Amino acid sequence: MKYSIVYSSRTGNTALLAEKLADALPAEERVYLGGPDPRGEAAELIFTGFWTDRGGADQESAAFLERLHNKKIFLFGTAGFGGSQAYFDQILGRVAARLDPSNTLAGSFLCQGRMPPSVRQRYEAMAVRQPEQAREWIENFDRALTHPNEEDLKRLGELALNVMS
Repeated sequence: MKYSIVYSSRTGNTALLAEKLADALPAEERVYLGGPDPRGEAAELIFTGFWTDRGGADQESAAFLERLHNKKIFLFGTAGFGGSQAYFDQILGRVAARLDPSNTLAGSFLCQGRMPPSVRQRYEAMAVRQPEQAREWIENFDRALTHPNEEDLKRLGELALNVMS
């Protein structure tokens, strides 16, 4: 089955996932690998990667997804905040809800991703006004530093191979 890997990555986390997909899937079946571009629409199966912005896909990825019709789509991405599968499922649900009904959701994967140091600095500055919430957010920031990790990458590769078979 011909496929494309189309992704947007602000911090490199989603790019790392896209690279894993490219390594795990047969290169001879790949039509396109790169950022949102009409060339990525030529495949029957489109692995579409996004970074989470305000609880959904980033604007560039969302616009790409809205252009797709009659495709199999596998959503993948990263979210700085989280760690809970329920939270990830909410994000994936919001993104999937924006797909044209002619498309088929072939699968999805979302994991935590590290955030830039400026985010931690913002959380530390919050500690004066909201110490408890800031503490929780700093702990989440620190947990995110190790993601995407090998386990995340392995799981994504397995899911992608299942979709291709």
